[in-house]
Amino acid sequence: MTDDATCPLSNGLPTLRERPFDPPEALRAQEPVSRMTFPDGYEGWLVTSYKLGRSILSDKRFSSAPTNKHLAFPSNRAADLEADIPGLFEHMDPPDHTRFRRQLAGQFTLRRMRLLAPRIEEITAHYADAMLAKGSPADLVADYAVPVSSQVICELLGVPVADRDRFEGDSEKLLSLDVEPQEVQQALGDLVELTGELLARKKAEPADDVLSVLVSGEEISLPESIGATLLLLVAGHETTANMLSLGTYALLSNPRQMEVLRADESLMEGAVEELLRYLTVVHVGVQRTATEDVELDGLTLGKGDTVLIHLPSVNRDPNQFPDPDRLDITQGEVGHLTFSHGIHQCLGQQLARLELRIGYSTLLRRFPGLRLAAKPDEIPTRSNMTVYGVHRLPVAW
Repeated sequence: MTDDATCPLSNGLPTLRERPFDPPEALRAQEPVSRMTFPDGYEGWLVTSYKLGRSILSDKRFSSAPTNKHLAFPSNRAADLEADIPGLFEHMDPPDHTRFRRQLAGQFTLRRMRLLAPRIEEITAHYADAMLAKGSPADLVADYAVPVSSQVICELLGVPVADRDRFEGDSEKLLSLDVEPQEVQQALGDLVELTGELLARKKAEPADDVLSVLVSGEEISLPESIGATLLLLVAGHETTANMLSLGTYALLSNPRQMEVLRADESLMEGAVEELLRYLTVVHVGVQRTATEDVELDGLTLGKGDTVLIHLPSVNRDPNQFPDPDRLDITQGEVGHLTFSHGIHQCLGQQLARLELRIGYSTLLRRFPGLRLAAKPDEIPTRSNMTVYGVHRLPVAW
């Protein structure tokens, strides 16, 4: 496919989800590959094909560097902040990307994550107990999903309890598409200052945590360590918190699926994978830029062309997934791209999977009568955030 691709989008990526669990309607009309006019006027490409998206994500001829990208969605932000923060290794190419992965990979192995399971079970049980003590109804976001995910990632990284509320509030502003630029810059400045102080303490007094490992060598500078810490905190907290709440919402909206899972928790591992595919909370996708002329699966790209791989649409590709718009927790391994693919595959994906399995299991066991306490149109979604989910989820039992 070349420049003749149809159905161009004229003002960047649509983010409004008309139905809470489905990608935006405007994207359903797109070809597997189509032209998209970015908000700055740049003519780029939109990919909704699973096969092509997977190929691009693993192709070394494409760069992840933010200096090569255009902001894909309309936003009040003055510029894409990624370009201003060193250490965001998700947006680096080798060899810089390799430096960070080499330093951190040992902290996120499957074996190490499994050792965390008893502690995650304690944390989820604590917040379930607190919900029960507080009484029905409750907000599953504020009372369970956010504090569980925050405590897990902060304990793993080594963030003191006293600093966690500050991190949560400021990270929320960084992820919003409609917060005023000066407010975003203020939040970023506060986070950088707080993180710098924390890392200095870790350097002086190392502990058995990820941040102490991050600053233990000479390969990564302090400014880079600050950026890497922000990435780990925000990604580790926001994505899992929103999957916990949105996944519960999806199960409660599909009561037959909920009943099947409650009756047989051996299905939980596959259920988590299906929910990750079905919901895909990183709903602004990922961008890559061609570093040379590329011919790939019939698509001709020139050097410098920017491609947006829209992960929610990729994970609903009917050429890859039978009946992709149906939630089916019994189908087992589904091969989604929610955690990306290739060298930039999510570093914390095993932690996320473990946390979701334990988080959902705790809710199923402790709240056998769990149900929604609001109508769907009364549950506000996070369409204006780079990480999708719900702002509140009223539940009763």
